[in-house]
Amino acid sequence: MRGTDLLVDAFGRIKGTVHRSVRGLSADELAFRVDDSANSIAWLVWHLTRIQDDHISDVAGTSQVWSDAGWDRRFGLPFSAADTGYGHDADEVAAVRVPSGELLTGYHDAVHDQTVRYLARVSDDELTRIVDESWNPPVTLGVRLVSVVSDDMQHAGQAAYVRGIVLRRR
Repeated sequence: MRGTDLLVDAFGRIKGTVHRSVRGLSADELAFRVDDSANSIAWLVWHLTRIQDDHISDVAGTSQVWSDAGWDRRFGLPFSAADTGYGHDADEVAAVRVPSGELLTGYHDAVHDQTVRYLARVSDDELTRIVDESWNPPVTLGVRLVSVVSDDMQHAGQAAYVRGIVLRRR
């Protein structure tokens, strides 16, 4: 088993959690926030997918699915195409509204597919390649990929938790 096989499995688990978190919810339920400072399911899924798209495209040397495949236009959010949601305030979180979970999962699936295609061509030796020298110690490809998995899984779990709250309020 290659190290990237474990990463593919982890990204697949994130995809499954994303799909389960949005399935069957209305636009208002996807936008529900526990309070005015909390994140919605729509924002959490959009953000985790934007981070994955941004970080994978960076290490792979490819363009982002978000802008390259027109997802930015389909979502129609009031942010620049480069925005990933990092550092968003409560008003910016509230601005992430989608008509359906299918839009979120469509974008997520496209990013997932690009991620898996990239990982298929990464060798175990390449996981030690330095991809970010602005940290001490410098960040390797393997560490960056695990960081994306960790961040994504945390946000996917938060979306699943909010879904539970939404369903109890029905």
